[in-house]
Amino acid sequence: MRRVLIVMLMVLVVSFVFSQLKLTIWCSEKQVDILQKLGEEFKAKYGVEVVVQYVDFGSIKSKFLQAAPAGQGADIIVGAHDWVGELAVNGLIEPIPEFGEKKMFYESALNAFSYGGKLYGLPYAMEAVALIYNKNYITEPPKTMDELIEKAKEIDEEYEGEVRGFIYDAANFYFSAPFIQGYGGYIFKSTPEGLDVTDIGLNNWGAVQGAKLIKRLFDEGILQVGDNYPIMDDLFKSDAAAMIINGPWAIKAYRDAGIDYGVALIPDLAWGVKAKPFVGVQGFMINANSPNKLIALEFLTSFIAKKDTMYKLYLADPRLPSRKDVLELVKNDPDVVAFTRSAANGIPMPNVPEMAPVWGAMGDALNLIINGKASVEEALNNAVEKIKAQIAK
Repeated sequence: MRRVLIVMLMVLVVSFVFSQLKLTIWCSEKQVDILQKLGEEFKAKYGVEVVVQYVDFGSIKSKFLQAAPAGQGADIIVGAHDWVGELAVNGLIEPIPEFGEKKMFYESALNAFSYGGKLYGLPYAMEAVALIYNKNYITEPPKTMDELIEKAKEIDEEYEGEVRGFIYDAANFYFSAPFIQGYGGYIFKSTPEGLDVTDIGLNNWGAVQGAKLIKRLFDEGILQVGDNYPIMDDLFKSDAAAMIINGPWAIKAYRDAGIDYGVALIPDLAWGVKAKPFVGVQGFMINANSPNKLIALEFLTSFIAKKDTMYKLYLADPRLPSRKDVLELVKNDPDVVAFTRSAANGIPMPNVPEMAPVWGAMGDALNLIINGKASVEEALNNAVEKIKAQIAK
């Protein structure tokens, strides 16, 4: 009898403690409503109140950097994977231990939130570019870049320049990365302990092959000097481009413009050589200094990570799902399936502070290559030297 009373007392104490807990989440506008609903479900099950606060996406990280060192601010933030390096280095986010649902997530999504061999966030949505094509001109998307080039030339000739066969923002490293990374170029070497920022592979054999493929598109008249994102976007919306490379964020505008489009993988660079676009990932991170981090871990790993919860998040904010089995639930949406397959092939954008100088250096290199002002090798070697010098400062 005494043992029963002790157990009952312990249950009452635990219930009381949980009832006093409160989890605060900072997120951007798109997640507020669904997280409030999920918070109510969590409270009904665990007795823990969840307070969801809207913070402008561009301000979440800076606000967290100010508050978290003192154990203040949100217990959980929802943000981009490329925040991880800075927050982890400063000891502000908590590593997430192994959990049962982990195997159901795409490896590229998990890698995006990993730093130094540890997982620092729970991914829920991905994004990556893919080939978008106009079905008025393309009935079957090309499987290889050789096929794309041949088809693009046919369209250019048939429509005498009134319709572009293929166009993309080639001078922008974000959009050209699939070619460079596909052949084996890399920004920072991936190791079991994380990214080695002293090992830069943007001028290795693979990077050179990818850049030469980009140069070939200009040399053979497929792309034109001066092509950029606004030109590409306007041409596709006005039914004057057959194939482009863009991301899921652009789809609504193309649909609204009445374009009969399809989405496919970026064609193989050569037979069996897959294009590897950058992958951007959104997810949940836990304040390492929060007094509630244990219950925050429970909230993420035992509740948010579940298939049903992730599906609800997808329905509220329909971006590429990070769980493989959630994609099965939305397989009737060909756009989501195609973009997710592209993201699954991709490489997470490096989440370390040393990534900052890469954009400018590689943008300069691509412009030199495109305009014929430097050889591919010379331009890439110069870019790597610039990046190393900036990192060393």
